[in-house]
Amino acid sequence: MSRHLLSVLLFLPLLAALVVMFTPRQYLRTLRGFSVGVMLVEFLLSLRLLFDRHVDAVDWSSASYKFVEAHSWVESLGIQYKVGVDGISLWLVLLTTAMTPIALFSSWQSVDTKIKEFAIAFLLLECGMIGAFVSLDLFLFYVFWELMLVPMYLIIGIWGGKDRVYAAVKFFIFTMVGSVLMLVALLYLVSQYQHLSGHYSFDLGELGRVQLPAKAQYFCFAAFALAFAVKVPMFPFHTWLPDAHVQAPTGGSVILAAVLLKMGTYGFLRFAMPLFPVASHFLGPTLAVLAVIGIVYGSYCAWVQKDVKKLVAYSSVAHLGFVMLGLFSLTTQGISGAILQMVSHGVSTGALFLLVGIIYERRHTRELDAFGGLAKVMPFYAVIFIIVTMSSVGLPGTNGFVGEFMILSGAFSSEVLPFARVFTAFAATGVVLAAVYMLHAVLKMFWGPLDKAENRGLPDLTRREVYALAPLVVLIFWIGLYPSMFLSRMEPTVNAFIEGYVQKRNATVDLEEARLGAAPAGAGAEAAQADIRVVAPGGAQ
Repeated sequence: MSRHLLSVLLFLPLLAALVVMFTPRQYLRTLRGFSVGVMLVEFLLSLRLLFDRHVDAVDWSSASYKFVEAHSWVESLGIQYKVGVDGISLWLVLLTTAMTPIALFSSWQSVDTKIKEFAIAFLLLECGMIGAFVSLDLFLFYVFWELMLVPMYLIIGIWGGKDRVYAAVKFFIFTMVGSVLMLVALLYLVSQYQHLSGHYSFDLGELGRVQLPAKAQYFCFAAFALAFAVKVPMFPFHTWLPDAHVQAPTGGSVILAAVLLKMGTYGFLRFAMPLFPVASHFLGPTLAVLAVIGIVYGSYCAWVQKDVKKLVAYSSVAHLGFVMLGLFSLTTQGISGAILQMVSHGVSTGALFLLVGIIYERRHTRELDAFGGLAKVMPFYAVIFIIVTMSSVGLPGTNGFVGEFMILSGAFSSEVLPFARVFTAFAATGVVLAAVYMLHAVLKMFWGPLDKAENRGLPDLTRREVYALAPLVVLIFWIGLYPSMFLSRMEPTVNAFIEGYVQKRNATVDLEEARLGAAPAGAGAEAAQADIRVVAPGGAQ
């Protein structure tokens, strides 16, 4: 199985969805257990990515892809089924397999209609998310990127709140517009590769060798960046997120925050930055500015929210602004911290949405003013909520601290960001603001007089809810106290990424300077076309 481990992880949820589809509805209780059971098996199998003793090549001290599997799919167009993981995608795959069963398991208390279809949607969503993280062929990546859109659209639109259709359509339109532009840029890149090599290829490694001139890189990077910025979401493309979170059922909000938002940040790191390094270097400071604006703006928006679910949604805009700042700092510390923060945010914010869903099921409201004094009647719930809050604000010893500290350190010492220390200073205010809005919510919910009759008889956490939250609390302290386990497996890949990025960027700049110095007047277009190269591994032409 080791040689085909990624294929098993990829297609097991798809096969399970087919089984659920053809199972009669009278077996609903069995369907619930079967769906969660398949996802738990998926998680246990994914742990072999870390500890598979049957694969000698699995050495996480190297930057190469592991568990690679490649088969020709559409040979005439150079499309392959090619999958693999490295230090960048490893932890995101594990995050996906860990959070999906928790999200589905926690949903069975609130979802009581179309249960069969809900399970199918979640299984297809897991297939799409894993596929996007492991794809090494850009056509294959695009297929899974679009596949994720459909089940999430249905989860919001069918099982969401009263404005679910509006939120689902808004989510669909925002994501689709960016995706179409990304497809256009991808086809242009493939056409240039075919023009130079004589054959088509969507292979990430092959397309990474295409050395486009700077102007072409700007247009392609902008198209990719728009698709990924919408998914992050970055300011000012974030407006779909609060609506989607507020209207989505609890399980949908958990998986949206924990995994789907990471598709945008992962896309920048895996595709947009290495494929178009000159444009990334030129536009990176602008994106870093937007990231810092997102940190401050998202924090202030979260502070003034009355709906605790919308508060958590806006906090995601702020936290993922830190991730984007770390990526464009282009330092080992900043990028490693950004990857770790993706995982940490998935754990902490996923737990927050679970906790919000629990209190909503009891009170049928998420208004902060409707609570007060809950620590007296729900002490265990209050303890878990406060632990997760400390994680979200970055208390030392929790997972939130490590990633944010590394990001700020990397941004402070960045050589590619102008006014790097100013960037860092403004971004650091987001840490303070996070403490303000999260502790404000804790104060409103748990302390003060228990003066509302509706709150006096609220039950504390049930056994089912403890089962869903306990793994997340363990991860909060595990990542916070033992981050080296995570960092040691990603840093070789991050170092190799930075080296390749700088090498390709410098090679393109050298070609541009040579063209400008040698091209006669009026020959700019021809010279630019001539400077599209395929670079061999290592930088040789």
